[in-house]
Amino acid sequence: MSPGGGQGTEALADFLAGLRFEDLPEPVVLRTEDLFLDWLGSVLAGKDARQVRILQGFADAMGPAEGQSEILVSRKRTSPFFAALVNAGSSHVVEQDDVHNGSVFHPGTVVFPAVLAAAQQTGATGKEFLTAAVAGYEAGIRVGEFLGRPHYKVFHTTGTAGTVAAAAGTGRLLGLPPGKMRDAIGNAGTQAAGLWEFLRDAADSKQLHAAKAAADGLLSACIARDGFTGAPRILEGEQGMAAGMSQDADPARLTDGLGSRWAVAETSFKFHACCRHIHPSADALLALMRRHRLSAGDIAQVRAHVHRAAIDVLGPVVDPQTVHQSKFSMGFALALIALYGRAGLGEFTEEALAVPSVRGFLSRVTMVPDGEIDRAYPRRWMGRVEVVTRDGSRFEERVEVPKGDPENTLSRDEIEEKASRLAAYRGGATEEEIRDVVARVWRLREEPDLRGILAPAGGGVA
Repeated sequence: MSPGGGQGTEALADFLAGLRFEDLPEPVVLRTEDLFLDWLGSVLAGKDARQVRILQGFADAMGPAEGQSEILVSRKRTSPFFAALVNAGSSHVVEQDDVHNGSVFHPGTVVFPAVLAAAQQTGATGKEFLTAAVAGYEAGIRVGEFLGRPHYKVFHTTGTAGTVAAAAGTGRLLGLPPGKMRDAIGNAGTQAAGLWEFLRDAADSKQLHAAKAAADGLLSACIARDGFTGAPRILEGEQGMAAGMSQDADPARLTDGLGSRWAVAETSFKFHACCRHIHPSADALLALMRRHRLSAGDIAQVRAHVHRAAIDVLGPVVDPQTVHQSKFSMGFALALIALYGRAGLGEFTEEALAVPSVRGFLSRVTMVPDGEIDRAYPRRWMGRVEVVTRDGSRFEERVEVPKGDPENTLSRDEIEEKASRLAAYRGGATEEEIRDVVARVWRLREEPDLRGILAPAGGGVA
């Protein structure tokens, strides 16, 4: 599969519309299956979170009471729009969903909800689902790279590029021709939104960004199918996304390696249950403490050397007041690493917010910008920590490739274990259910349809 002869949005749309399962290299198919299972675990871990209950209540009040598309945490069936909305919001609660480094974007949390909801309504096969998911990843990642680093300082790329990603994936599933795929992207780009201001006050907007990106992307593709036109140059046009949201947009990124470079294969899994900007420092601190046999009580000071974007995102969180806000605190996450040897779902709790030893260690952590690390970002997310002990000793540790990156990825056994742990976190699925889900995902390309992932098959068409 090769891109068409157009430029920017046109060439991207042509490629997406023409993508076929047979075009996908085997490693890309396998990675997409891995990412889908990883996403399913994150959805189930969001069960009963306050934000998810509110989104579910909205879906109950405003959406149909039956349909083919599953809301996974409640087992209810509804229309694709409301299933995508709730599933996306739920999968972005516990901060365990995947991330693509170069675009600084969480593709799974917006692509899979939209494509799964549409696939369940249309009766699409496993191969069609996988192809559509790849289309969503390839589009969203390239749009995130196109918008560039300054975009991320103000805009949450998962809400902006994510809307286009969901539209591209849904559009591929619906079989949109190139012209209507451009319309779908145009419809999505004009709705794209998501601002970082919410972090300062521990507001719930991050889950809303994912929920709306998935649902609005699905909406964009569905109305394009029916003839609702969108701006054909919404990405690079004079009054398009780049004009309003970027200072250094590079249109060449939109078509970079289409058909030969598979961005889905570059996507990382999240090992720690916190913001990805923290992971390199967390890995480095854990390695340092093990190497030098240090305990939390031995440590007087930690300096985390980071890229500039980490300071932009994490810097406003100086006194975390909620579990979700604590996942964006470098000091809080490193305190958990130091005290418990891990920063997982079981460590980020309401109780931990008030633990004196956690608060005490948090105050001993500072972030400092590092030129070498910043120059490598966002292609590489490196980490370096310096530790001063109470007896005056100084130690340093570097991490070149955090756990979960493609060069240091999770095995299928580790992905299964993670998905099972996430599913059990709030009782999102039983052990038997998650075993059945795992088996089904590993044979996804042979599945005749994607209905009944967790909810029993049946119900009316939405």
